[in-house]
Amino acid sequence: MKIWQTVANQFELSSRSIHGPKHWRTVQANGLYIAQTNEADEAVVKLFAVFHDSRRESDGHDPQHGQRGAELAIAMHGHLFEIEPHQLELLVVACELHHQGAMSDDATIGTCFDADRLDLVRVNVMPKPELMCTAEGKLLAGKAELPRRR
Repeated sequence: MKIWQTVANQFELSSRSIHGPKHWRTVQANGLYIAQTNEADEAVVKLFAVFHDSRRESDGHDPQHGQRGAELAIAMHGHLFEIEPHQLELLVVACELHHQGAMSDDATIGTCFDADRLDLVRVNVMPKPELMCTAEGKLLAGKAELPRRR
């Protein structure tokens, strides 16, 4: 997909970053899995996966990265992808708030948040069911296991 390649080519951190394209692919897979169980907008979930951490300047504390990711999505809308205005609004909100521990009862935004939080195992943090927004996210968090070290 051209959008993934374009955004990945602009990613400032190493390709091995814990917030890079490998993480984005996992977030997309998590989100699409959850979206099968609710009314989440899959187009928004896919776009969230690529944009939410795309403008990180650090793998550490970077409180404005979600805002910058949302701004990139707005800038690329109409050029690399097309979605309806209400979908763009959902994408922007999800990107802006995903790292703040925010909760949402909106199926699409909640799916985006949960998809990202379920990948906390990559940094040896167990996702907590009580911090998930969707019923499926809660179930998956309860079953999550940390990767085994070799």
